[in-house]
Amino acid sequence: MSKISYDGPILEIDQLSISFFTRLREIPAVMDFSVVVQPGEAVGLVGESGCGKSTVALGVMQDLGVNGSIVGGKIKFKGQDLSKMSPEQLRDIRGNEIAMIYQEPMASLNPAMKVGKQLIEVPIIHEGVSEEEALRRAKEVLVDVKLPDPERILKSYPHQLSGGQQQRIVIAMALMSKPALLILDEPTTALDVTVEAAVVDLVKDLGKKYGTSMLFISHNLGLILETCDQICVMYSGEAVETGSISDVFDKMQHPYTQALFRSIPLPGADKNSRPLVAIPGNFPLPHERPTGCNFGPRCNYFKDGLCNIQAIPMNKIKGFERHFSRCSRIEEINWDTPISSSSQFESLPPGDVVLKIDNLKKYYEVAANALFGSSGTYKTVKANETLSFEARESETLAIVGESGCGKSTFAKVLMGLETATDGDILLDKDNIESTPIEARDTQTVADIQMVFQNPFDTLNPSMTVGRQIVRALEVFKYGESDDERHDRMLQLLDLVKLPRAFATRMPRQLSGGQKQRVGIARAFAGGARIVVADEPVSALDVSVQAAVTDLLMEIQRKEKTTLLFISHDLSIVRYLSDRVMVMYLGHVVELGTTDQVFSPPYHPYTEALLSAVPIADTSIEKKHIVLEGDIPSAMNPPSGCPFQTRCRWKKDVPGSLCETEIPPIKTLDGGHQIKCHLAKSKLEKMEPVIKIAAE
Repeated sequence: MSKISYDGPILEIDQLSISFFTRLREIPAVMDFSVVVQPGEAVGLVGESGCGKSTVALGVMQDLGVNGSIVGGKIKFKGQDLSKMSPEQLRDIRGNEIAMIYQEPMASLNPAMKVGKQLIEVPIIHEGVSEEEALRRAKEVLVDVKLPDPERILKSYPHQLSGGQQQRIVIAMALMSKPALLILDEPTTALDVTVEAAVVDLVKDLGKKYGTSMLFISHNLGLILETCDQICVMYSGEAVETGSISDVFDKMQHPYTQALFRSIPLPGADKNSRPLVAIPGNFPLPHERPTGCNFGPRCNYFKDGLCNIQAIPMNKIKGFERHFSRCSRIEEINWDTPISSSSQFESLPPGDVVLKIDNLKKYYEVAANALFGSSGTYKTVKANETLSFEARESETLAIVGESGCGKSTFAKVLMGLETATDGDILLDKDNIESTPIEARDTQTVADIQMVFQNPFDTLNPSMTVGRQIVRALEVFKYGESDDERHDRMLQLLDLVKLPRAFATRMPRQLSGGQKQRVGIARAFAGGARIVVADEPVSALDVSVQAAVTDLLMEIQRKEKTTLLFISHDLSIVRYLSDRVMVMYLGHVVELGTTDQVFSPPYHPYTEALLSAVPIADTSIEKKHIVLEGDIPSAMNPPSGCPFQTRCRWKKDVPGSLCETEIPPIKTLDGGHQIKCHLAKSKLEKMEPVIKIAAE
């Protein structure tokens, strides 16, 4: 099909309303939603889970399923009303003129078909080109998306590629027919931060090269700042603020936008002197929305008789061409009032050492041919290599690194789910590295507990919340009677700030943040002294992240808990940790206080990690470092320094030292440790990656 030629806006959504119909009721998912995407422009769609971002995208694709329906408004693509198109016309536009990239790359790839075949299908079906021409174009696009060795990639199956490579293939597939509009639905959520940075860079470059307009859906405000020209903030099915990036980031005019920014850990936030301000209350369910302003019940500026009388329209902000806000009190609110924190805390001095790790190693024997392991040859995977550190009472130690660096393996060994290959783990002064969890005494099990990444996977769906906490108390042999355990369960609900009435609820009746609170209550049921928090907030919305993070801090102050916080989100790490340990391919490459790790000198890997973190602040200047290549496999690590295949400083080390020898640990001022061959004089000349721009 030939492309539609048109010189106006690529996408015009005007007062769109979308509902889903159940047997009981109509559920409005999107109401009175308007946005315009100009040629070559990237518009970011931001908001929490359930706000309607993906529903808007599916409305544009005219793919709302049997229950969904557009009940008001229009969606025009290049001036043509999509709802008036025949199924054949829509089929031609999808994939050819409008392409969509999803959060999970494997949802778009056929696992039984080679990558090359999947790529050439697009132009053959949509444009009727020859197989030779399609193949030539496929190789060209693979080079554009910076995939090495296109010939090999074309002959590979999706499962033979890493997550970052799979996502690049999906982007390549979307670009094969040079679409006018690219919709990206959380395209980097499942990727490591360094891979995310490379993919975001790629999307920006390709947008410029192909002149593609983009609708970028994300809950990550930093990512939107780095990729988009315009932003639309959504809350509970409505657009609440739209405008250019600088309008909305620097001159925000809606209470929800302001509350969202106050709940994310920007540089300058501090868990003691400048704690985050979580948004009070909960997101309304679609059939329980309030009258008037949807954000009213959670808003600091709510005015009875004004905000809860009738639906509030989008209001134009004076003096700004495309800046609108859905608020009745724009003129009355002083938007420059500095953030007022509800409370400040004294920083807790760390207590005695409760956990000491010395030269810990964890190796796995894996069949060399892992798929058909009958060849008799085995490879050793060094998941953890000579880990050494201490953790103290009341201290938060963050463990940072990309997927496959050994963070979770270490957590499993500490918990007793695996046993160590070598080295020591001392809890107080007792060695526990060789004792599996089933052989540990009740006190040791109670002392070291874990809060997991996904709260949905850790609760029994057929047991009430109260019963699950009581069950943990029984395992830890708490109390003499059921009544004592029941009272303690209610106290634990108080501890994690959940209403006591939740004791009789089933997990399905809870939101993600509430489920994570139940997981935390269960972890503290036995009076845990060390809590391993494995990405505990990465599955939660930003406003919920702030509440759960502050809850962990509050419990730590009360209980003097040692918190081992495993994360790849360096913004949260900077906010809540006292010390940071950076891991790469099983090795600890840097260890120091948070201030030491976040300011130069850095390990070259830490430097790249800091550069990759999207920060939602227009006053921040970042050095741009994009790591080339993917993380090497732990089954086949590089010789010498594990990071040498991706290191931009390697040329500053004489000879082939980086390729032949594992670096020694250098101890700099204040006990700051860096595992690197770079001379101290070179390390000390490193410049800061993150700077606040001069006013």
